[in-house]
Amino acid sequence: MPPTAPAPSSGEQLPVRTAAVWAALDPVVGAGTQLRVLDVGGGSGVFAVPLARLGHEVTVVDPSADALATLQRRAQTAGVGDHVRGLQGDGDLLHELPLGSGQPGTDDSGGYDLALCHSVLEVVDDPSATLDEITRALRPGGQVSVATANRAGAVLARALGGHPKEALALLEDRDPAPGRTRPARRRFGPDDLLALVTAAGLRPGEWRGVAVVSDLLDAASGADPEAVRRLELALAGTSPYRDVATGLHVLATRP
Repeated sequence: MPPTAPAPSSGEQLPVRTAAVWAALDPVVGAGTQLRVLDVGGGSGVFAVPLARLGHEVTVVDPSADALATLQRRAQTAGVGDHVRGLQGDGDLLHELPLGSGQPGTDDSGGYDLALCHSVLEVVDDPSATLDEITRALRPGGQVSVATANRAGAVLARALGGHPKEALALLEDRDPAPGRTRPARRRFGPDDLLALVTAAGLRPGEWRGVAVVSDLLDAASGADPEAVRRLELALAGTSPYRDVATGLHVLATRP
Protein backbone atom coordinates (compact mmCIF):
# COMPACT_ATOMS: atom_id res chain seq x y z
CA MET A 1 0.00 0.00 0.00
CA PRO A 2 1.47 3.42 -0.90
CA PRO A 3 1.34 6.16 1.70
CA THR A 4 -2.10 7.75 1.84
CA ALA A 5 -0.58 11.17 2.43
CA PRO A 6 2.94 12.55 2.62
CA ALA A 7 4.25 11.30 5.95
CA PRO A 8 6.73 13.22 8.06
CA SER A 9 10.16 11.83 8.86
CA SER A 10 12.12 12.50 12.02
CA GLY A 11 13.12 15.90 10.65
CA GLU A 12 9.69 17.12 9.55
CA GLN A 13 6.69 18.27 11.61
CA LEU A 14 7.26 15.84 14.48
CA PRO A 15 7.89 16.74 18.12
CA VAL A 16 11.46 17.80 18.73
CA ARG A 17 11.65 15.75 21.92
CA THR A 18 11.13 12.48 20.01
CA ALA A 19 13.59 13.29 17.22
CA ALA A 20 16.10 10.67 18.40
CA VAL A 21 13.46 7.92 18.40
CA TRP A 22 12.33 8.74 14.88
CA ALA A 23 15.92 8.95 13.69
CA ALA A 24 16.46 5.37 14.92
CA LEU A 25 13.21 4.20 13.32
CA ASP A 26 13.64 5.96 9.98
CA PRO A 27 15.92 3.30 8.38
CA VAL A 28 13.40 0.61 9.38
CA VAL A 29 10.10 2.30 8.53
CA GLY A 30 11.30 4.35 5.57
CA ALA A 31 12.84 1.53 3.54
CA GLY A 32 9.82 1.23 1.24
CA THR A 33 8.63 -2.15 2.56
CA GLN A 34 5.22 -2.40 4.18
CA LEU A 35 5.59 -3.56 7.78
CA ARG A 36 3.24 -5.08 10.32
CA VAL A 37 3.69 -2.90 13.39
CA LEU A 38 2.56 -3.60 16.96
CA ASP A 39 2.38 -0.52 19.17
CA VAL A 40 2.05 -1.61 22.81
CA GLY A 41 0.70 1.20 24.98
CA GLY A 42 0.40 3.36 21.87
CA GLY A 43 -2.63 5.17 23.24
CA SER A 44 -3.95 7.90 20.98
CA GLY A 45 -1.65 7.16 18.05
CA VAL A 46 1.23 9.61 18.33
CA PHE A 47 3.45 7.06 16.58
CA ALA A 48 0.82 4.81 15.02
CA VAL A 49 -0.76 7.38 12.72
CA PRO A 50 2.52 8.67 11.21
CA LEU A 51 3.57 5.06 10.67
CA ALA A 52 0.29 4.27 8.93
CA ARG A 53 0.80 7.33 6.72
CA LEU A 54 4.11 5.80 5.69
CA GLY A 55 2.17 2.79 4.40
CA HIS A 56 2.44 0.38 7.34
CA GLU A 57 -0.29 -1.67 9.01
CA VAL A 58 -0.41 -0.79 12.70
CA THR A 59 -2.09 -2.56 15.62
CA VAL A 60 -2.25 -0.54 18.84
CA VAL A 61 -2.75 -2.31 22.17
CA ASP A 62 -3.72 -0.06 25.06
CA PRO A 63 -5.73 -0.53 28.28
CA SER A 64 -7.58 2.80 27.83
CA ALA A 65 -10.79 2.76 25.81
CA ASP A 66 -10.73 6.58 25.67
CA ALA A 67 -7.22 6.60 24.19
CA LEU A 68 -8.22 4.03 21.58
CA ALA A 69 -11.25 6.12 20.62
CA THR A 70 -8.95 9.10 20.11
CA LEU A 71 -6.65 6.87 18.06
CA GLN A 72 -9.46 5.98 15.67
CA ARG A 73 -10.55 9.61 15.29
CA ARG A 74 -6.97 10.68 14.61
CA ALA A 75 -6.45 7.87 12.10
CA GLN A 76 -9.69 8.67 10.27
CA THR A 77 -8.80 12.35 10.10
CA ALA A 78 -5.39 11.45 8.64
CA GLY A 79 -7.02 9.20 6.03
CA VAL A 80 -5.51 5.98 7.37
CA GLY A 81 -8.40 4.60 9.41
CA ASP A 82 -8.33 1.31 7.49
CA HIS A 83 -4.68 0.75 8.38
CA VAL A 84 -4.77 1.37 12.14
CA ARG A 85 -6.44 -1.10 14.48
CA GLY A 86 -6.97 -0.64 18.21
CA LEU A 87 -7.20 -3.48 20.74
CA GLN A 88 -7.97 -2.90 24.40
CA GLY A 89 -5.63 -4.89 26.60
CA ASP A 90 -2.41 -5.04 28.57
CA GLY A 91 1.12 -5.51 27.31
CA ASP A 92 1.82 -8.41 29.65
CA LEU A 93 -1.22 -10.31 28.33
CA LEU A 94 -0.68 -10.03 24.59
CA HIS A 95 -1.14 -13.78 24.23
CA GLU A 96 -4.80 -13.31 25.20
CA LEU A 97 -5.48 -10.83 22.37
CA PRO A 98 -6.40 -11.47 18.71
CA LEU A 99 -3.18 -9.98 17.35
CA GLY A 100 -3.63 -11.47 13.87
CA SER A 101 -4.91 -8.93 11.37
CA GLY A 102 -8.09 -10.89 10.73
CA GLN A 103 -7.97 -9.85 7.06
CA PRO A 104 -9.04 -12.53 4.55
CA GLY A 105 -6.11 -14.02 2.71
CA THR A 106 -3.56 -12.56 5.12
CA ASP A 107 -0.84 -14.83 6.47
CA ASP A 108 -0.34 -13.87 10.11
CA SER A 109 1.97 -16.73 10.99
CA GLY A 110 5.17 -14.71 10.65
CA GLY A 111 4.50 -12.31 13.53
CA TYR A 112 5.15 -8.58 13.60
CA ASP A 113 8.05 -6.89 11.82
CA LEU A 114 8.30 -4.04 14.32
CA ALA A 115 6.98 -3.43 17.83
CA LEU A 116 6.93 -0.20 19.80
CA CYS A 117 7.16 -0.17 23.58
CA HIS A 118 7.31 3.51 24.50
CA SER A 119 6.70 4.81 28.04
CA VAL A 120 5.29 1.44 29.04
CA LEU A 121 7.89 -0.32 31.18
CA GLU A 122 7.62 2.49 33.75
CA VAL A 123 4.02 1.63 34.62
CA VAL A 124 3.38 -2.09 33.94
CA ASP A 125 3.28 -4.60 36.77
CA ASP A 126 6.20 -6.60 35.40
CA PRO A 127 8.51 -5.06 32.76
CA SER A 128 10.17 -8.41 32.08
CA ALA A 129 6.86 -10.14 31.39
CA THR A 130 5.80 -7.34 29.03
CA LEU A 131 9.04 -7.53 27.03
CA ASP A 132 8.74 -11.33 26.90
CA GLU A 133 5.24 -11.00 25.43
CA ILE A 134 6.41 -8.46 22.86
CA THR A 135 9.35 -10.65 21.87
CA ARG A 136 7.01 -13.58 21.23
CA ALA A 137 4.83 -11.37 19.02
CA LEU A 138 7.79 -10.55 16.73
CA ARG A 139 8.91 -12.61 13.78
CA PRO A 140 12.55 -13.76 13.84
CA GLY A 141 14.55 -10.75 12.71
CA GLY A 142 11.78 -8.41 13.85
CA GLN A 143 12.69 -5.36 15.90
CA VAL A 144 11.34 -3.60 18.96
CA SER A 145 11.73 0.07 19.79
CA VAL A 146 11.91 0.55 23.56
CA ALA A 147 11.76 3.99 25.16
CA THR A 148 11.74 4.58 28.91
CA ALA A 149 12.19 7.33 31.47
CA ASN A 150 15.83 7.91 32.42
CA ARG A 151 16.63 8.02 36.13
CA ALA A 152 19.51 10.49 35.69
CA GLY A 153 17.32 12.83 33.66
CA ALA A 154 14.60 12.73 36.32
CA VAL A 155 17.15 13.54 39.02
CA LEU A 156 18.41 16.55 37.06
CA ALA A 157 14.89 17.78 36.28
CA ARG A 158 13.84 17.61 39.95
CA ALA A 159 17.01 19.39 41.05
CA LEU A 160 16.63 22.17 38.49
CA GLY A 161 12.97 22.51 39.45
CA GLY A 162 13.94 23.32 43.04
CA HIS A 163 13.13 19.92 44.57
CA PRO A 164 16.42 18.59 45.93
CA LYS A 165 14.78 16.08 48.31
CA GLU A 166 12.88 14.48 45.43
CA ALA A 167 16.04 14.52 43.32
CA LEU A 168 17.96 12.68 46.03
CA ALA A 169 15.16 10.12 46.42
CA LEU A 170 15.24 9.40 42.69
CA LEU A 171 19.03 9.15 42.75
CA GLU A 172 18.74 6.53 45.48
CA ASP A 173 15.94 4.75 43.57
CA ARG A 174 13.34 5.68 46.21
CA ASP A 175 9.81 6.99 45.64
CA PRO A 176 10.05 10.82 45.59
CA ALA A 177 6.44 11.04 46.85
CA PRO A 178 5.94 8.04 49.17
CA GLY A 179 2.49 9.20 50.33
CA ARG A 180 0.94 8.90 46.87
CA THR A 181 -2.01 6.57 46.27
CA ARG A 182 -0.71 5.31 42.90
CA PRO A 183 2.53 3.34 42.42
CA ALA A 184 5.56 5.40 41.49
CA ARG A 185 6.73 5.34 37.89
CA ARG A 186 9.92 3.37 37.41
CA ARG A 187 13.03 5.07 36.09
CA PHE A 188 15.80 3.19 34.37
CA GLY A 189 19.50 3.60 33.83
CA PRO A 190 21.03 2.49 30.53
CA ASP A 191 22.39 -0.70 32.10
CA ASP A 192 18.96 -1.51 33.56
CA LEU A 193 17.29 -1.09 30.18
CA LEU A 194 19.85 -3.11 28.26
CA ALA A 195 19.69 -5.91 30.86
CA LEU A 196 15.89 -6.11 30.51
CA VAL A 197 16.07 -6.21 26.74
CA THR A 198 18.77 -8.87 26.74
CA ALA A 199 16.91 -11.01 29.28
CA ALA A 200 13.90 -11.00 26.93
CA GLY A 201 16.02 -12.72 24.29
CA LEU A 202 16.55 -9.58 22.22
CA ARG A 203 19.79 -8.25 20.78
CA PRO A 204 20.03 -4.53 21.64
CA GLY A 205 21.64 -1.91 19.46
CA GLU A 206 23.27 1.22 20.84
CA TRP A 207 21.14 3.14 23.29
CA ARG A 208 20.28 6.82 22.77
CA GLY A 209 19.20 9.69 24.94
CA VAL A 210 15.73 11.10 24.23
CA ALA A 211 15.01 14.80 24.87
CA VAL A 212 18.52 15.68 26.01
CA VAL A 213 17.86 19.43 25.98
CA SER A 214 14.33 20.03 24.67
CA ASP A 215 12.64 19.39 28.03
CA LEU A 216 15.03 21.82 29.72
CA LEU A 217 14.15 24.71 27.41
CA ASP A 218 11.44 27.15 28.42
CA ALA A 219 8.62 27.16 25.86
CA ALA A 220 8.97 30.94 25.73
CA SER A 221 12.71 30.82 25.10
CA GLY A 222 12.24 31.46 21.40
CA ALA A 223 14.77 28.78 20.43
CA ASP A 224 14.59 27.76 16.78
CA PRO A 225 12.87 24.32 16.76
CA GLU A 226 14.94 23.08 13.84
CA ALA A 227 18.16 24.11 15.57
CA VAL A 228 17.01 22.28 18.71
CA ARG A 229 16.16 19.22 16.61
CA ARG A 230 19.63 19.15 15.07
CA LEU A 231 21.18 19.52 18.52
CA GLU A 232 19.02 16.71 19.92
CA LEU A 233 20.16 14.37 17.16
CA ALA A 234 23.80 15.32 17.70
CA LEU A 235 23.60 14.71 21.46
CA ALA A 236 21.41 11.59 21.42
CA GLY A 237 24.29 9.19 20.98
CA THR A 238 26.99 11.20 22.72
CA SER A 239 28.02 10.86 26.37
CA PRO A 240 27.97 12.59 28.78
CA TYR A 241 25.01 14.47 27.27
CA ARG A 242 22.81 11.44 26.54
CA ASP A 243 23.35 10.21 30.10
CA VAL A 244 21.15 13.00 31.53
CA ALA A 245 18.42 12.95 28.87
CA THR A 246 14.77 12.76 29.90
CA GLY A 247 14.45 9.34 28.30
CA LEU A 248 16.38 6.35 27.00
CA HIS A 249 15.82 4.54 23.72
CA VAL A 250 17.12 1.33 22.22
CA LEU A 251 16.21 -0.56 19.05
CA ALA A 252 16.57 -4.29 19.61
CA THR A 253 16.25 -7.31 17.33
CA ARG A 254 14.78 -10.75 17.88
CA PRO A 255 17.43 -13.22 16.65
